[in-house]
Amino acid sequence: MREHDLLARVQRDAAIACALAALIALGAAGWRAAAAVLGGGLLTGLSFVSLRGALDPSAARGRMGFTVLRIVGRYALLGFLAYVMIARLRLPPLGLIAGASSVPAAALIQAVRFMLKKKTTLSR
Repeated sequence: MREHDLLARVQRDAAIACALAALIALGAAGWRAAAAVLGGGLLTGLSFVSLRGALDPSAARGRMGFTVLRIVGRYALLGFLAYVMIARLRLPPLGLIAGASSVPAAALIQAVRFMLKKKTTLSR
C-alpha cells in the first residue's frame, strides 16, 4: 500500500511542477512555450501512467504477449504525439523537455522529503 501512496505523491508533485513551469514559461516566453511545457508534461504523464499500470500486479495476470504489445503501442502513441507537437504544432522542443522533466523533479522532491524525514527521525 505504501508504494501506491508514493506513486500518487510523485504524480501529484509532477502535476504541480509542470503547472509551475508552464506559468514561468508563459511569463518568460509566451503562450507557445507554456503550451510546450504542458505538452511535455502530458507526454511524461502518459508514460508515467502506463508504467504505473505495467507495475500493477493484477495487470500481470493476462497473457504476456498482449501486455508487451500494449506497452509498445503506448510508446508508439507517445512518439507520435511528440512528433505532432514538434513538427506539426511547432512547439519549442526545450519547452517539451522542461515539461517532461516534471516527473524526475517530483521524484527528487520525494527523495529530499524522505531524507529530511529520516534525518529528523534519527536525531530524536
